Amino acid sequence: MATVHIRYFAQLRDRRRPDGQEDFTAPEGWTVARIYAELFPPGDLPVAYAVNRAYVRGDHRPADGDEVAFIPPVGGG
Repeated sequence: MATVHIRYFAQLRDRRRPDGQEDFTAPEGWTVARIYAELFPPGDLPVAYAVNRAYVRGDHRPADGDEVAFIPPVGGG
């Protein structure tokens, strides 16, 4: 098991946690993509993943104590 600190941004923060963060305990071997799928419905908003402030692929397995961020696309105009 790995307990990670999750940070949410933009609409993910609005939908999940007003304060934009929470701790989550993931079973052994879970990837950041699997954690995201557990917290949000399948096919939901696509995101970029970051661990300890560095972008990672969805197959990255975070370690206990890591900070995981889910970063949705940013619109502009």
